[in-house]
Amino acid sequence: MKAKTADRWCGALLVLGIMRLVDSLPASDVDIWKDEEDERTDTLLEFNATGVGATMDFKRMPRVLNFFPVPFVEECRAKDGRRRGICMNTYECRIEGGKSSGFCALGFGVCCIFTASCNGRIVNNLTYFVNPDYPDLTRGMSSCSLSIKKTNPEISQIRLDFIHFNLGQPNRSTGVCERDVFLMTAPNATKEIKLCGINSGQHVYFDVENLDQNVEITMTLSKKAVTRFWEVIVTQIPFTQRAPPGCLQYHEGDRGLIQTMNFADNGRHLAEQDYTICVRQELNMCSIIYEPCHENAFRIAPNSEIDDIDLDVEPSLEDGEGSGEIDFEEAARALELCNDKIVLPCDSEELIMPEMLGINPGSCSLTHCGSTLCPSGNSPCRIESSVTPFTIGVHFGPSRIESSPEDNLGMCLTYEQLPCVN
Repeated sequence: MKAKTADRWCGALLVLGIMRLVDSLPASDVDIWKDEEDERTDTLLEFNATGVGATMDFKRMPRVLNFFPVPFVEECRAKDGRRRGICMNTYECRIEGGKSSGFCALGFGVCCIFTASCNGRIVNNLTYFVNPDYPDLTRGMSSCSLSIKKTNPEISQIRLDFIHFNLGQPNRSTGVCERDVFLMTAPNATKEIKLCGINSGQHVYFDVENLDQNVEITMTLSKKAVTRFWEVIVTQIPFTQRAPPGCLQYHEGDRGLIQTMNFADNGRHLAEQDYTICVRQELNMCSIIYEPCHENAFRIAPNSEIDDIDLDVEPSLEDGEGSGEIDFEEAARALELCNDKIVLPCDSEELIMPEMLGINPGSCSLTHCGSTLCPSGNSPCRIESSVTPFTIGVHFGPSRIESSPEDNLGMCLTYEQLPCVN
């Protein structure tokens, strides 16, 4: 009995001694997960059954320890604190074409970062799509393509987060992407995504729920001397975490920023854009307020040859005899005028449109175009809505006339959700 007790104490002291020895080594000198073997030979004290110390080549340890399975799979943060990755075994990371960047899973795994560039193929859940010369600018390109394969049948959407996105500008007079075109498509997909210009900070969702074939990104680039730069996170979203159907963008949080594509000081909103921006209704929030980001944050020319209606005036009551009826003819003409427009649901009963305008009874649709979001004289400009779900319709048609880019900057709004009132 005494011998067994002594053996247990010796074993405990042995483990404690090894742990203290490993902890005493500098972290920068001990990286048992690194991909490349160090030229230096570290030593670790090894004890045999008699308690006699011996030395062991530390370079052999990765070949043993790296076969330990990672206890769970989850997202992780790279050691630079900026990029996101997948926590996995270092050898698995290398086999799948990733690059380890820091530890995860209590030190049993590495944060594996996946990147892809032109003529590449994405087969992982979280991948960074970058220009060929990233982090430098790329010049002299004529085309670029990327193929995205669903990781499993449960994937419902592909989300693109444009950390950096700087391509050539559209035609300044028409808004059509001509020189540079970013196109996201898939066989049998109901919609495609077509972009150009500056879209850093934006994001989009692409529905792939019923698609079996790969999603394709093709970039047709002008041969002119234009510098290009992009870094896009490609994330595959399962059905249980998908954004609401029909939402190209889905913003979360009780406050935030919403912009149309290519909104910039020297930009112009893109033509042929027809989509819905959605905002998640947060817990205990019942309404939402939209405000322009600044005085030049709403510039959308109507894109129509009709120019005899003042767009800054909402449909008003008819004059005379106090009939109290809305001038539907004037409202219909205003709607027809705005071929490029923003649609915000509203609460006012005076803006309920009848069937004669092609809108279902009881619904409320407020169309905005021109040089201001709110009617003339309304300051500060704020639009409040309790219509749920919270959505904004962006409807920019094909170019009908050429117009000044200064009149077509697009839209930038801030939003804030308001709590329910008991």
